[in-house]
Amino acid sequence: MRILVAGLALGLTACGTVATSTAVSETAASPTPAPVTSFTVVATGDFISQPQLSEQAVAEGGFGRVLQALRPMVSAADIAICHMETPFAAPGDEWTGYPIFNAPPVLADTSAELGYDSCSTASNHVIDYGWDGLVRTLDGLDRVGIRHAGSARTAEEAATPTILNHQGVRVGHLSYTFSFNGMELPPGKPWASNLIDTQAILGEAQRAKAAGAEVVVLSLHWGTEYMNEADYGQTGLAQELLASPDIDLIVGTHAHVVQPLERIGSKWVAYGMGNVMVRFPDGSPENTQDAYTARYTFSRGEPGKWEVSKVEVAPMWMEYYPSGRVVDLTTELARPDLSSGQRDTYQRAYDRIVAWAGAMGAPIEFVSAHHRHGS
Repeated sequence: MRILVAGLALGLTACGTVATSTAVSETAASPTPAPVTSFTVVATGDFISQPQLSEQAVAEGGFGRVLQALRPMVSAADIAICHMETPFAAPGDEWTGYPIFNAPPVLADTSAELGYDSCSTASNHVIDYGWDGLVRTLDGLDRVGIRHAGSARTAEEAATPTILNHQGVRVGHLSYTFSFNGMELPPGKPWASNLIDTQAILGEAQRAKAAGAEVVVLSLHWGTEYMNEADYGQTGLAQELLASPDIDLIVGTHAHVVQPLERIGSKWVAYGMGNVMVRFPDGSPENTQDAYTARYTFSRGEPGKWEVSKVEVAPMWMEYYPSGRVVDLTTELARPDLSSGQRDTYQRAYDRIVAWAGAMGAPIEFVSAHHRHGS
């Protein structure tokens, strides 16, 4: 109920004490918002910007044209999570690719414009440009209002779980990686980024729940590069982590090809979402351009308990020519004006993604990125 103070008069009595008179009016009680009974989490795969793609994006004033196909699903999500694979470049830096990567800082601006709420930053490239690159990346995400998990600038930041809020529902976001490619974390800063460690993950998930998170989403940078099957390390770790009451969903990156989704009990893991944005050299296998955007609908059961009730997957493909852009395959395949060559390429990619995403028998609905939640 909202109380309005219409007037307030102050005066001194003969005894010198303060006398007050008030005129108070009450507005009609505002209707109490209905409690949230469902919400959506959208997650996407690796953002990798090799030099050719970086040059294109800077010339175009950002990654908006490259990533336009992601906008409908990401912007409509209640919570949207990206994976920032590489650090941002410093002013004047040249664009670099394998084995030491950077990305134009304008990628942060585009990510915010698309509607991302948080990005995982723990990856095998997180310290490619050392401590300065790590800090620069987190500062860049802060600048555009995107939260982040997986790396930190202070011990206090590292110890504080990232918790997002959707209409009063609090969602924790955690991020861990399998490796730093042999590089050492900065001296005296062992907390600068998170290596996969079961007990560390479970401990942070528990702290997130203790801090009020009703759902915890874990981003894992893991698996075997260029292998579509989830490896034993992934499947075993997923089973162990999802057995915890403190972890509700795992979303995976790093393999650079699409890997399956699996339902484990009432919980879900996406082992590998592919390279949502990439520009490998010409001649690289076509399936390294495959990706999917996944939307998870969480529905409320008993108070404080949420379960994934629906999973929708939009097959995406990173097209290189005539310029780099993400393609929403379902939408493009519905176009009557596609050339036969385009149709063949898109259909091959679509069939691969659908086959691998569903290879473990998970009940998935394949949709266009334009498909509205609940429709």
